[in-house]
Amino acid sequence: MNNYAFIDGTNLHMTYAHLTWRIDYHKLRIYLKEKYFVSKAYYFVGRSPSNDFLYLELERDGYILMFKPVSYLSDGRIKGNCDAELVLQAMIDKSNFDKAVIVTSDGDFSCLVKHLTSCDKLLRVIAPCLAGCSHLLKQAAGSKIDFLDNMKGKLEYK
Repeated sequence: MNNYAFIDGTNLHMTYAHLTWRIDYHKLRIYLKEKYFVSKAYYFVGRSPSNDFLYLELERDGYILMFKPVSYLSDGRIKGNCDAELVLQAMIDKSNFDKAVIVTSDGDFSCLVKHLTSCDKLLRVIAPCLAGCSHLLKQAAGSKIDFLDNMKGKLEYK
């Protein structure tokens, strides 16, 4: 199988900033390869120079980083929303993969999930945690959704 993962890196990172455990991205990449036969794992994130060390680690772990320049909100917070880029890349690559794995809990991706399902290209949606997952995304994915919080023992950074 030749499956691709499309990871909403900002959503994944922000989810774990509010939980009591940290995800090990190296273990996640191995998990995606072994469980879902993911050959390419795109990781979409806003590029901030303060995170260059993280980007190097992700690349070493086998992720293909897809950057978007960040913007700064009036209160100083950084915004690096890559939703459109993730959807566009999935559509560009649609004929190159057998199935897609979408990693996010963001309901904005429900339309992508519905489309991939309609053309038999969706393998799974993997949401970081059940509690923060959009009901729209859960509804669109139906039975094809998993939650990383169920994999804490296997994917936790130690």
